[in-house]
Amino acid sequence: MLNWTRSTVTTETPFERYQQRCRERVQQALEQWLPEPTIPPEHLHGAMRYAALGEGKRIRPLLVYAAGDALGTAEDQLDGPAAAVELIHAYSLVHDDLPAMDDDELRRGRKTCHVAFDEATAILTGDALQTLAYKVLTQDRKLRVSAETRLRMIETLAVASGSRGMAGGQALDLQATGRDLDLTQLENMHIHKTGALIHASVRLGCLCAEAADPDRVHDLEHYAKCIGLAFQVQDDILDVAGDTQTLGKTQGKDQANHKATYPALLGLEESRRMARRLCQDALDSLSSLDERADPLRWLASYIVDRSH
Repeated sequence: MLNWTRSTVTTETPFERYQQRCRERVQQALEQWLPEPTIPPEHLHGAMRYAALGEGKRIRPLLVYAAGDALGTAEDQLDGPAAAVELIHAYSLVHDDLPAMDDDELRRGRKTCHVAFDEATAILTGDALQTLAYKVLTQDRKLRVSAETRLRMIETLAVASGSRGMAGGQALDLQATGRDLDLTQLENMHIHKTGALIHASVRLGCLCAEAADPDRVHDLEHYAKCIGLAFQVQDDILDVAGDTQTLGKTQGKDQANHKATYPALLGLEESRRMARRLCQDALDSLSSLDERADPLRWLASYIVDRSH
């Protein structure tokens, strides 16, 4: 009897290949910087690795790599900043999921940190991930930039994470629960809550290219502003139109908690149109850049087309 082996051909898009390469790079960097779970305090170090190394889209590290690549920066210089911004993002998710915040039990398709470990450990995990991000920016030897630029990177991440950025946006979100917001108020909330760290990701990639043309950097920062808002609009859409298994988190949670969202304010179809307009604005801002900016173009389209 003859044994026939069916060959399967996997066709990956250029974006999927780029995305996978960046994921592998940042995963390796995170593995390097995160303490081993065999080192005391073992429980905390295990929770840190659980929170930071789980499956995720890695959008923010991708933006660091793509912005740096667009300006001709060597990828080994981008590993540290990409890891730093992902550590900040991971910390924010751990704290957002806590009972005092969103009280979620599912994140990235598995138990949230406070459920898998305990609430006190989750709080400490977020604290430790945040401080580790700044350690990476100060100590990464592959980052061949001036001390002044390192300080600007630290400032960029600190502002994006604090009361004038992500933490402030979360505070506005908590205050808005159960209230009706107008479009300007909703945009202001999400520019801080989601957009600030996305903008910082692009800026970190730009800062790695110290000799970059200021006009090109300005174009990239406008791109970041557009996709930061588009990302949140699409997240709000998926909370209505997605499903829990695909999303990897609880579908319909925003609506159940009476959160202010774009579909609640504008309706589902108008929200989709808004995401498309923001995507096009982001693409238009890249018109002065060559093919090295293609990953940014692919990423803009991915953000509004994604299903999770």
